[in-house]
Amino acid sequence: MPHEIETHGAQAAAVFARTDAWHRLGTTVTGEAFTAEEAMTLGHLGGWNVHKVPLTASEVTPDGVTHMDVPGFATVRTNPFTGQPEPLGVVGDAYTPLQNEEHAEFLNLLADESGAIFDTAGSLRGGRQVFVTMRLPQYLLVGGSDRVDLNIAALNSHDGSGAYRLLVTPVRVVCANTQNAALRDHVSSWSIRHTRNAKSAVQAARTALGLTFAYVDAFQAEADKMIAATVTDAEFYALVSDLFGTPETDTQARTRNAHTHRSATLAHLWHQADTQDGIRGTAWGAYQAVAEYVDHFAPVRDRRNPAAARAARVLTTDEPARIKARAWSALTPV
Repeated sequence: MPHEIETHGAQAAAVFARTDAWHRLGTTVTGEAFTAEEAMTLGHLGGWNVHKVPLTASEVTPDGVTHMDVPGFATVRTNPFTGQPEPLGVVGDAYTPLQNEEHAEFLNLLADESGAIFDTAGSLRGGRQVFVTMRLPQYLLVGGSDRVDLNIAALNSHDGSGAYRLLVTPVRVVCANTQNAALRDHVSSWSIRHTRNAKSAVQAARTALGLTFAYVDAFQAEADKMIAATVTDAEFYALVSDLFGTPETDTQARTRNAHTHRSATLAHLWHQADTQDGIRGTAWGAYQAVAEYVDHFAPVRDRRNPAAARAARVLTTDEPARIKARAWSALTPV
């Protein structure tokens, strides 16, 4: 099953400090905040020993088997459940693995400086990607009443699919939506390439994350403007059309049906959902309706565990953030 928490029988490579609709991944296994070291043991994230192995190819002909070296390397780990070596991806010569222990060590330092508390950690896609999130002690009150918590998410890939990333993700308590605001001149994420200098770059990120508090201040200022701005039904539906498009009359029935279902869901979120209490009819409410749809209602291929698939999509892909950023830009008062 794609984009799910890594499992082995009844065991899962994940640890959660609480039940939280934001991640909706796996099962809570501890009732309190945990340490980086506990994330490695309880979450089955330690001892992977991710390393590179040269690639080879074998050609079988009537004359025998010819073994050839191939440019590039395979990343290989020790499976935390079986203890056996397991390939994760194909990478280039410059790629340097960043171990989960190094990931956790850096976050331990960050937690000490920021007062953050470890909240979730886990393995996705069979070990190809690993996430850790921490809750910051600060929170915002948009418009004086709508609470928005703050998290730091740290994402690492072992298959060459992406850089090591740190993201500040404000989370609205009522509906647990991650906010991806398009704020000019403010930093809400930091990326580090997997190279030999990665470890020193991770340390430099501690300084860079100081910029996130400027981002948080700017986020609250923009959100306060949005909650004071009125949005009409016509303006909201125009926004939905701009974000998701409108099918042509000759489009396949399946596409038209999907459009109808999406429109009905967004209309419900905008007009009737309890998550709009106190913000209904505002630009902030319009943004939250779009964010709630993207995070909790957008269709996914995995029908057996759609909530986990949606949460993983938010963590590991860019499309949800792009949609929310476009909505934010369209709704932010000039």
